[in-house]
Amino acid sequence: MKILIIGGVAGGATSAARLRRLDEKNSIILFEKGAYISYANCGLPYYIGGVIEEREKLFVQSAEEFGTRYGIDVRVNTEILSIHPEEKLVKAKNLITGETYEETYDKLILSPGADPIVPPLPGIKSEGIFTIRNVTDTDYIKEYISTKNVQKAIVVGAGFIGLEMAENLHELGIQVSIVEMSDQVMGPLDYSMASIVHQHLKTKNVEFYLLDGVKSFEKLEDGSIIVELMSGRKITVDMVILSIGVKPTIKLAKESGLEIGEAGGIKVNPYLQTSNPDVYAVGDAIEFPSPITGKPFMNYLAGPANRQGRICADNIILGNVTEYKGSISTAIAKVFDITVASTGIASKILKKSGIKYLDSITHSASHAGYYPGAIPMTIKIIYQPETGKLFGAQVVGYDSVDKRLDLIASVVKKGGTIYDLIDIEHAYAPPYSSAKDPVNMAGYVAENILNGKVKIKHWRHVNAQEALNGTVYLDVRTKDEFELGSIPGAINIPIDELRDNLHLLNKSNTIVAFCAVGLRGYLAARILMQNGFENVFNLNGGYKTWEYAVKKQSNEDIYKNLVVKKDDHIYQAQNKSVTVSSGNAIKVDACGLQCPGPIMKLKKVFDTADSGNVYEVLATDPGFAKDVVSWCNMTGNKLIDVTSNAGKISAIIEKAEQKKTSVQRNTQNGASFVVFSDDLDKALATFVLANGAASSGKKVTLFFTFWGLNIIKKAEKPSVKKDIVSRMFEMMMPSNSKNLALSKMNMFGIGAKMMRNQMKNKGVASLEQMMKDAQENGVEFVACQMSMDVMGVKKEELLDVVQTGGVATFLEKSDESNLNLFL
Repeated sequence: MKILIIGGVAGGATSAARLRRLDEKNSIILFEKGAYISYANCGLPYYIGGVIEEREKLFVQSAEEFGTRYGIDVRVNTEILSIHPEEKLVKAKNLITGETYEETYDKLILSPGADPIVPPLPGIKSEGIFTIRNVTDTDYIKEYISTKNVQKAIVVGAGFIGLEMAENLHELGIQVSIVEMSDQVMGPLDYSMASIVHQHLKTKNVEFYLLDGVKSFEKLEDGSIIVELMSGRKITVDMVILSIGVKPTIKLAKESGLEIGEAGGIKVNPYLQTSNPDVYAVGDAIEFPSPITGKPFMNYLAGPANRQGRICADNIILGNVTEYKGSISTAIAKVFDITVASTGIASKILKKSGIKYLDSITHSASHAGYYPGAIPMTIKIIYQPETGKLFGAQVVGYDSVDKRLDLIASVVKKGGTIYDLIDIEHAYAPPYSSAKDPVNMAGYVAENILNGKVKIKHWRHVNAQEALNGTVYLDVRTKDEFELGSIPGAINIPIDELRDNLHLLNKSNTIVAFCAVGLRGYLAARILMQNGFENVFNLNGGYKTWEYAVKKQSNEDIYKNLVVKKDDHIYQAQNKSVTVSSGNAIKVDACGLQCPGPIMKLKKVFDTADSGNVYEVLATDPGFAKDVVSWCNMTGNKLIDVTSNAGKISAIIEKAEQKKTSVQRNTQNGASFVVFSDDLDKALATFVLANGAASSGKKVTLFFTFWGLNIIKKAEKPSVKKDIVSRMFEMMMPSNSKNLALSKMNMFGIGAKMMRNQMKNKGVASLEQMMKDAQENGVEFVACQMSMDVMGVKKEELLDVVQTGGVATFLEKSDESNLNLFL
């Protein structure tokens, strides 16, 4: 039998080797358009970044070695021009000599792979713009970096490969920016899990833009490239990496009359036969029904391609004996210090497909917390509401993410349930796991939800309007945790005090209990439910998940203070002087402690510390990097430096001289207003007071939060991309200050018009004029970033003078004021 294989690497080379192992006598010819048939495609970014130092280590075998070992006729640099299934022949062209010829076959295997997506944008063919799909691409990129002295690069697309490229360019010392059209990185993840990646990227000083795409490229005479984004922002870089995605290479198959499926790939049956029984297909170019949804989809992963190659060979030699059961898209990637992994179907895909599901989020330690080095990980599982059948899972963490994801993937692949996660028996010793492994815990939490022991509320459904309408957000963390930040409007009753304070809660109210990660929130929910409170929920994933998801996700313009000087080195325009090294500091080990553990330990040490002592606090809780800044601001202790490496956060802090627990500031000449309402009459009162205070010499800050944001919207706003929830908010809210309603007697807008007309007749300045006067008087406009994120308001929609900030910004201004008002 004569067998031709078109395409090497994972699918084609695996098929060829298996074919030979099964039958020594068959004639096998392998055609490869490129120069290499078997190489580590997934290792290419790490070779560019210097992690893999030797190029030869990328190659599994050379064409010559492969051909000799397996007795296969390997023809590299050979392009197949056409396939003629009825005649059972192909037309080939030697790309070195230009020779064209025909080759007949008995069986044909297609493994053409996939091509990078390169959109037809202006300037996209300029020098310095690259895709990364094969060794040749990698060689070009390596040479360009070295010969062109690349210092700034932009990665277009934030999928797995895009982020791996960003990390490796960053490791080379290159300033990296990432542009992604979606509202999140890493498409297979749900937003709540991607937000963890977003916050981690910020700690690595990686600039990234979400909900923005590239409009054009312009090559300048000095070799640099101007990348213009859809938002109008322009970024000047030395190199561009396109990692937008791939599309199946189906041209040959389509032209030869083979059936193309609804997902756009070559359609195959369970034996991997195409619509022509003598032609098989494997790898990135085929589509196959998902074992979970039953719908055809594309899968661009090396593992399934290798498995298909083996099955295909078995079926050709042994006669269709093995069925391919499909892929559940199990994938993993290293993103700086964290590992990100997913399997199965994400919640957002199930929602689009109309498939009912539930999901739950757990935060656990990588191994026993009492053993040194335990680091947090987050697991999200998605499952069927009635049966508990697992649809998929996502895991993000620093250590042992792969083994947890692999355990769950095995259950998903077998059509198992959340109850199978509970029954998994794992190898346990303190350095490796806990007695109840994180995978077991994910199963236990899901079981409690399915059995009705607790109802959950998702972070997306938390909003300030509910608090106004009687929903009680009950923070059951400690008082110290609560003071570091909580959901707006929440009340604090620590879990250990809850039973004695049930009388403070109304049984007719909806109560959403929450803690840092969900466990204490669950305990609170059980206490309440067994004491006559009926409408009780636990916040899914706790405050940690909510906080990560509602934070500002993107990280724009972080390189503005960097300059390249004539020695080609990059300098900060304003360097921070770190006067104390970690080597001189007293160590405080808070690793393995979950929030608020690190802060509590820090407070305990500083309560008895001498002024001037310097401490290095080590923690593995990701939230500590933010919490330590807030804690130092509140306590007046000096934060010298905060760094993060391999999941371990180091904060160097000097004990301040003052003994008081708050920072002492001059409070004689400031005024701070919190503007919560968007009622016209309250907005007028705000600016009357603000202008009066400013005219008396006070430094006035207006902090606009929630509905107050509507006051400072532009009358003519630019077009910005938003998700559907944000669009709904936009439709229901005033578009700018001219559309505000009165708090009373509004009468469908008539009252507001009467008020404005009366002001005009009485010679009172309009609200818009008052706002201009405030700007001229030096009044500072600050928009609450969290409120913007929750309500879908973009910075571009607000007046140009508006700054953004958080609670810490307001508290700092408040401490500098002797007048604080809430409007």
